[in-house]
Amino acid sequence: MLDLTFTEPTPKTIAGATGEWELVIGMEIHAQVASNAKLFSGASTQFGAEPNSNVSFVDAAMPGMLPVINEFCVEQAVRTGLGLNAKIHLNSAFDRKNYFYPDLPQGYQISQLYHPIVGEGKVHVDIEPGVARTVRVERIHLEQDAGKSVHDMDPNMSFVDLNRTGVALMEIVSRPDIRSPEEAAAYVAKIRQIVQYLGTSDGNMQNGNLRADVNVSVCRPGDYEKFRAEHDNFDHLGTRCELKNMNSMRFIQAAIMAEAKRQIAVLEDGGKIQQNTIAWNPDTGEISPLRSKEEAHDYRYFPCPDLLPLEIEQDWVDQIKLDLPELPDAKKARFIADFGMTEYDARVLTADVASANFFEKTAKGRDGKTAANWIINELFGRLKKDECEIGDSPVSPQQLGGIIELIESNAISGKIAKDLFEIVYTEGGDPHEVVETRGMKQVTDEAAIEAAVDKIILANPDQVAKARANPKLAGWFVGQVMKAMGGKANPKAVNELVAKKLEG
Repeated sequence: MLDLTFTEPTPKTIAGATGEWELVIGMEIHAQVASNAKLFSGASTQFGAEPNSNVSFVDAAMPGMLPVINEFCVEQAVRTGLGLNAKIHLNSAFDRKNYFYPDLPQGYQISQLYHPIVGEGKVHVDIEPGVARTVRVERIHLEQDAGKSVHDMDPNMSFVDLNRTGVALMEIVSRPDIRSPEEAAAYVAKIRQIVQYLGTSDGNMQNGNLRADVNVSVCRPGDYEKFRAEHDNFDHLGTRCELKNMNSMRFIQAAIMAEAKRQIAVLEDGGKIQQNTIAWNPDTGEISPLRSKEEAHDYRYFPCPDLLPLEIEQDWVDQIKLDLPELPDAKKARFIADFGMTEYDARVLTADVASANFFEKTAKGRDGKTAANWIINELFGRLKKDECEIGDSPVSPQQLGGIIELIESNAISGKIAKDLFEIVYTEGGDPHEVVETRGMKQVTDEAAIEAAVDKIILANPDQVAKARANPKLAGWFVGQVMKAMGGKANPKAVNELVAKKLEG
């Protein structure tokens, strides 16, 4: 079992002209459901298709076209709710959110306000090794995405691509439990990690498949704790503003700080915060209001007349729960228990499904700590340098496992192993065959090593005298012997023989 210490949030303190301020942050994460078809139509969800090529009559809001719920998308939402330890509502319903979207032809969005499919849950967010925080999830609801307006193709007009229109989104709404930009980024990363493990969303932020709206407000130190004690389910403390469509952990942190400083300046100048939707420009670091933030009643929500209430069976939910994969926290705890690795190493290796799977295949039947060290230090370092993902690694788990086997059997030294890794990484091949054909096996014959040691000692009497006076200088002899033997001598044997000869 992973030993975690759960802490109260550590608020980010920002100095203002009239004293210190603290942040209160809530988040709405929009995760695109991993489905080949849209929420209410059979149109494809393929990314990068020709504009307006994945559009059905339902998506285009043609007269008489009615939405039909995609059962698989419902299942994915239920899986996500179970993965977040949330309550699954057996009865839910869809509503119309009336708002002018230039890229949503029907003129309203089908969403869930009054009866979401998933209720309250919680997420454990890693703050540092061994320390975590709990962020409460208020709800998860299903809704359809809008299309995309394109403004840079013509100086006088905008174009609309409806390919995303109707794509299923899960909106994961947190309570305002987050108290710093760093915690906000860590929370998004944890949600992304969980949905990727579950397979309910690919979490690709670059493609817009996972993006966050960040609600920011500020308060004086101590006000948050006092208000939360009196109102456990409070919506927000202070007037909040919403940063829209954030798709980068780094941008999320920078935008939160910029918005917090703006609010503090307004309040200290005697003004009031207007509830606005805010845009963040990552190129300039500036924020600007988009529009006043609407409340629920401004959208004139009402039950969608084209869709019956959604009713699901508990047995179906239970079956989905039985089929859930091992989730990140459980996998991390198992790695620590089974392989004896540190919490830090386990966290790195379970950061995403691909890395965890790569490690388990590499470590199967081999020393897990050695496998972890090679993946984290050698493989990840090289992949980062080459800007390559683990899924595109030139070295397979089987190849890396072969290198580890050669180390464990003393066929090669650690230094030779690094040379071998470079050959396999750039040229490929079976590590065992490479070692044989290139003569890379280390020399373990003690007589041969002793002969090399004797030769170096005999040729350097002055250095021998210095080393006997200062044993730390023995390393010079070790280096000379390794060099003379082409780096193939067993390092342990060399060190032992050098020490023995110098003592004499």
